[in-house]
Amino acid sequence: MAKKTFHGFWLVQLTFLVALYLQALPMPDAVLYWRPEWLGLVLIYWSLSLPQRVGIVHGFFWGLLLDLIEGTLLGHNALVMALLGFLCNRFYQRIRMYSLLKQSLLVFLLIGISQLVFQWIQGIFGAMSTLGFLLLPALVSGLLWAWVFTLLQGLKRRFALN
Repeated sequence: MAKKTFHGFWLVQLTFLVALYLQALPMPDAVLYWRPEWLGLVLIYWSLSLPQRVGIVHGFFWGLLLDLIEGTLLGHNALVMALLGFLCNRFYQRIRMYSLLKQSLLVFLLIGISQLVFQWIQGIFGAMSTLGFLLLPALVSGLLWAWVFTLLQGLKRRFALN
């Protein structure tokens, strides 16, 4: 039984690693604001699917790695991802019973909140951006939620994670 849990641990970490890679891919400036929050989407999925295993600590750890890769001040993304993990763990029973369309709206809301908190933290240190561009990643992430959910749900079923 321990081997199955260990196997599931590495699958979850691999999906986070792929999301971190997608999050850090260089993009042209014209489409940079349209990049979905891959790490946030994966964190939301695993926090809803396996709330006893994935949550605040995973969000903080992978947020720290994102801070290191992006070159932002250490802890900005970590704090935002930990908040996202907390919100998902707090309300996972409610969110899981909604349809994919309602979940997409909630993902838009959750990632929008995380983007606003990140902007607030950046504003404390003097870096600001316009609000319209700030919510575009949340919109794209909400639109991609059904695809990410289906893909990760298939992986979860394929490897029989509980």
